Amino acid sequence: MAVLEIRKFGDPVLREKTFPIEKIDQEVKKLAKNLIDTLHNAPGMGLAAPQIGILKRVIVSDLGDGPSVYINPQIIWRSKETEVQEESCLSLPGVRILISRPQKIKVKALSPQGKGLELSMQGLQARVIQHEVDHLDGILILDRASKSERQKALQQISQYIRIQ
Repeated sequence: MAVLEIRKFGDPVLREKTFPIEKIDQEVKKLAKNLIDTLHNAPGMGLAAPQIGILKRVIVSDLGDGPSVYINPQIIWRSKETEVQEESCLSLPGVRILISRPQKIKVKALSPQGKGLELSMQGLQARVIQHEVDHLDGILILDRASKSERQKALQQISQYIRIQ
């Protein structure tokens, strides 16, 4: 399909909330394929539609075992146990921030074939999906960071991206 440009910090589309997919048609399947192609061309494990400028609730991930597509994903449960780990974001090149997230989650979504999914996730998979679902709601890792981590990240960003 196509490798598309990944929007960077400062692009207003990254702060927008996305719209649910009403019908899984060829356009949605093409979007999913473009997200996968773009992710595979980038040094990341997940990508959300707003990161390529499309305000639809679609995310993809690939942790090395092949791509997964989630349409209209919702996190329906989060564990109380959290873990702090370093995260990066394709929309914030060169930035790595310590982020606390629940260790385990349950996700409801649709597959590209329209099949309902309910998945339990933990570890890296849970972290990646939480990160990408945040993108669907206009949330960036900067918003989840401590004040000191955010300041450090903004200094790193200023080296790569002209802040407006």
